Amino acid sequence: MGRLKTPEEIEMMRLAGRVVAEALAAMRDSIIPGVTTTLDLDEVAGHVLETRGARSAFVGYRPSFSSVPYLHHTCLSINDEVVHGIPSSKRVLQPGDIISLDMGASIDGWYADSAITVPVGEVSSEAKNLLVVTREALYRGIAQARPNNAMGDIGAAIQRHAERNRYKVIQELVGHGIGNTVHEDPQVPNYGRHGAGLHLRVGMTICIEPMLNIGSQFVMQDKGDEWTIRTRDRSLSAHFEHTVAITENGPDILTAPVSEGK
Repeated sequence: MGRLKTPEEIEMMRLAGRVVAEALAAMRDSIIPGVTTTLDLDEVAGHVLETRGARSAFVGYRPSFSSVPYLHHTCLSINDEVVHGIPSSKRVLQPGDIISLDMGASIDGWYADSAITVPVGEVSSEAKNLLVVTREALYRGIAQARPNNAMGDIGAAIQRHAERNRYKVIQELVGHGIGNTVHEDPQVPNYGRHGAGLHLRVGMTICIEPMLNIGSQFVMQDKGDEWTIRTRDRSLSAHFEHTVAITENGPDILTAPVSEGK
């Protein structure tokens, strides 16, 4: 289940969450179609981290599936790339692209993690709708993050909204607990049955992050590196994420922009 957090610890995570929200907004607002590279965006995020006295949650991270540590502040995934896209000076964002901006930060050892998917210039109506529905699915899941609900309630809400809109939920990739490290127990699936799974308790801190595809639900590892995961049929994918604390009053979004949060 992961260790339950005190109110004071949750407030430390909120500080990290505000830095993440600021960096995501700065990256989004700096995109110039046909000019901006994904490495440019990573540098924007790095500048925000430095000026706010935060550390990147991703630099130096080495999971079991990779033989090398990650070297960047962000994961930036374009179009059919689902997650873990590596920033590059050779990746220029083109009009009509969609890009997932995913990053985490820590302050005094407390972490927060968030992601948004944004359009690059004018995009197709198909892409616009995918972004709207995926973001809606995130908030449907967050609404279920209440004491005495089950983990399955979160996943069921996300899955139901996705499938009603004829999108596929990726089941191989899930959300996670977070706190003193960026990835902790428990797993937070984006699918499930109401009432099933771990029961939620006050003090749990989790990352809810639906990833929806227009086409097939299946994904594959990019052959070009050890990180990037794509949709198997090369269809568009979108990804939204928030760090959420479960409180007596319901879900508390720790990565909300200051204008939206506490």
